[in-house]
Amino acid sequence: QVQLVESGGGLVQAGGSLRLSCAVSGSSFSINAMGWYRQAPGKQRDLVARITSGGGTTYADSVKGRFTISRDNAKNTVYLQMDTLKPEDTAVYYCNAEVRSWFVDTTYNTYWGQGTQVTVSS
Repeated sequence: QVQLVESGGGLVQAGGSLRLSCAVSGSSFSINAMGWYRQAPGKQRDLVARITSGGGTTYADSVKGRFTISRDNAKNTVYLQMDTLKPEDTAVYYCNAEVRSWFVDTTYNTYWGQGTQVTVSS
C-alpha cells in the first residue's frame, strides 16, 4: 500500500521560510514525477512545483525565485523549500507522486498526501 506522508507546515511571518517534506512509503515500487500543489479556501488546487525523476523542475510563476523543489530518491522523499513567504502563500499544501507498484501496476498511478497547512501572517 503506497502512502504519502507530509510534514513541515505551520505558521510563519511574512518574509520567513518553511520547508515541507513528503515521504513515499510502501514496498517494491518506482516513483516517476513528484510535485506540490496548494489549495486556498474557496479556490481550486493549483500546481506549485513539480520535479521529474531526472531532476527537471517546473514552478508556478507566483513562486519562481522563492520556492525550490528537490528530491532524495534514496529516501523516496520530495521537499519544498519556501523562502520569502507572503500572506498569499497561505493554503493547504499537498504533495503527489506518480508511483508504480512493481507486482501490481502496469502504469504509474497518482497518489496524494493528506495535506499540511501553511499560514503566513502579515
